Amino acid sequence: MKVVVIGAGVAGLSIGWRLALGGAEVVVLERAQPGHGATWAAGGMIAATAEHADHDAPDAQFAERAASLWPDFAREIEERSGRPVSYRRDGSLLVASTKTRFDELAARASNRASMLEKAEARRLEPLLNDDIAGALFAPDDAQVDNRALGLALAHALVNAGGSVLTNEAVVRLEMTHDRIHGVRTPFALHQGDAYVLAAGAWSGGIEGLPLGVVPPIIPVKGEMIALLPASGVALPMRLVWGNDVYLIPRHDRLFVGATATREGFDTALTNHAADWLATHATALLPTLSNWEVVEHWAGLRPGSPDDLPIVGETALSGLFIASGQYRNGILFAPAIADALHSLILERRTPPDIRAFDPKRFA
Repeated sequence: MKVVVIGAGVAGLSIGWRLALGGAEVVVLERAQPGHGATWAAGGMIAATAEHADHDAPDAQFAERAASLWPDFAREIEERSGRPVSYRRDGSLLVASTKTRFDELAARASNRASMLEKAEARRLEPLLNDDIAGALFAPDDAQVDNRALGLALAHALVNAGGSVLTNEAVVRLEMTHDRIHGVRTPFALHQGDAYVLAAGAWSGGIEGLPLGVVPPIIPVKGEMIALLPASGVALPMRLVWGNDVYLIPRHDRLFVGATATREGFDTALTNHAADWLATHATALLPTLSNWEVVEHWAGLRPGSPDDLPIVGETALSGLFIASGQYRNGILFAPAIADALHSLILERRTPPDIRAFDPKRFA
């Protein structure tokens, strides 16, 4: 079976890699460079507990399963690509600045996350503001170097026998009698037995798609900054969430994210966003007031009308989609790759993606 994957972000590369390992002939078409869109701009968090307050929601259940797959997924990527992805499981601290917020977080405590009083939280993270009420500690939350991940996945895919064509933008879906004849780029017509649309926020904009086949994909702009520590000050030791931001220790920097605005495909950087991120982060960790902003970037996350992922076969036979992950693209990657492997190579729909059916918007 030949599968054409549109988009070389974390979703497209993970899906392509899993399909190639399963024996499919895979070609991934990327309009720019692999892993350089939303994957590069993300925070790399694998934080099922921090991201999902409602444990019973279908995306929360999916997130927990995806997070459980990540240790083996990361190890296998490194083994098959020969490149590090820096997976680390240090946990998340969800900080409560007020008693009301402390009580809200306490309702989320479980065998996977425990409440800490202020003194305990500051022992785990000494840089925290002394005025906090406490924190929820989720020890299983993790992170990966998302900027290294895209390149490692591309190498793993090629080593598995697949191919990645860069600067190969898909401009049109060619149709013959209500069936896909191929996808056209400026250079060639690429034909396959199945097609996977995994182009992130751009997944709905390909010419030739029949009306209503692909649900609305909503670009959600997110701006982030990176701070360089003051001399002699160490980075936080784990993910820190609170005050409407999250802090990610990454190598020698602290990533701070992220804004969320729906402004179409605009990725212009704004001073307002950078100042807002720095101010809110400093309210959590006062020492950040002396740290230097050394990077500022933006990306477009793929959102959906009901805020759930869009994963499965569309109403157009042979066309599959993996989009709508919003800010959980990194977290969901191994579970989405497994799901598309089941759908395409086994012709079986995993129960945990039924709530994400693309046809639910018909």
